[in-house]
Amino acid sequence: MRTGQKLNSKGRVTLLETRQAAERLDQRGRGAVSNQTGRYEPETRHAFDDGWDTVEEAAARLETTLTQESAKTIITFNKSPDISFDRTINPYRGCEHGCSYCFARPSHAYDGLSAGLDFESRLFFKPNAPELLKRELSRPGYRPRPIALGMNTDAFQPVERDTGLTREVLKILLAYRHPVSLLTKSSLIERDIDIIGPMASMGLARVGVSVTTLDRTLARKMEPRAATPARRLQTIRVLSDAGIPVTVMTAPIIPGLTDHEIESLLEAAAAHGASGAGYVLLRLPYEIKDLFHEWLVAHVPDRAAKVINTIREMRNGRDYDARWFERGTGRGPVAQMIGQRFARETKRLGLDTPRPDLRTDLFRPLDTPGGQLSLGF
Repeated sequence: MRTGQKLNSKGRVTLLETRQAAERLDQRGRGAVSNQTGRYEPETRHAFDDGWDTVEEAAARLETTLTQESAKTIITFNKSPDISFDRTINPYRGCEHGCSYCFARPSHAYDGLSAGLDFESRLFFKPNAPELLKRELSRPGYRPRPIALGMNTDAFQPVERDTGLTREVLKILLAYRHPVSLLTKSSLIERDIDIIGPMASMGLARVGVSVTTLDRTLARKMEPRAATPARRLQTIRVLSDAGIPVTVMTAPIIPGLTDHEIESLLEAAAAHGASGAGYVLLRLPYEIKDLFHEWLVAHVPDRAAKVINTIREMRNGRDYDARWFERGTGRGPVAQMIGQRFARETKRLGLDTPRPDLRTDLFRPLDTPGGQLSLGF
């Protein structure tokens, strides 16, 4: 949306207001509609019609670029009380899947880039990740706990086919007998069953597959370069048949757009071998709120006002509530109903069985900080 077209930041909006905010989508195969200026930039750039109609000219095709980044550390620790892991590894920054709702989009602002089209087309990778991981796992004071791999941006996004970076990280985790959990929308994870399978058999690995909708047409607009819903269900089956515990993540649930699919989505996942399930209500922090409003009015204009108003009813009148334990579930009657429906269906399908903890007692550092092989005696 151009600066003057942004919707009010709180309260209800009307169908007329959302229609007036609509933009023409120029980039096919991309999730974001625009490339809004990052929040740390001193100047804001927006399209302006100077009378020559150039503002309506089609944009040039947007190509994906991949930039090497020399990271100083590879394991990132967090102290968030409402998530189940305290450490992550993200081999990539930015994600070509282009999910319009992605909570990681605002991270591109730290590089002076947009959370919009920049996030899904200007990617960064960390080629020194494997060596950093060996060093960090070998530190004398390191204490193993499950590493969540690819929680910020998908570790199996399309560029992984060329770099193989995630696969190298998994090889190291297997060698060190270090527990790992993975979350993806990509069928590429099937490539690494030869690593993940043996880890799972030792109680060291489990996988989450994110399935937001079963509607192929909606998914193509909302998650343009991720695997189709049917292909993700097939991935659940392949992983499950390989003895790997799979959780289906119906995340995010978008009220007024995908919440009607809760039961059918969980049933399909269970039929394909999922053994657990989880959900997160749509989160719209920082730049994402305007980007998602743009996406709504461009792709589902008849439902845009309803979606925005329902979200705000669950977030104290705003697009987002960042409080712990509120941000992922919301509050109010609609949020409560979503939670009840999810709980009832997971119980019916046997997807609510508590998962055993991943093992940490098998961890074995292979190298000392000086690079000498540790023989374990």
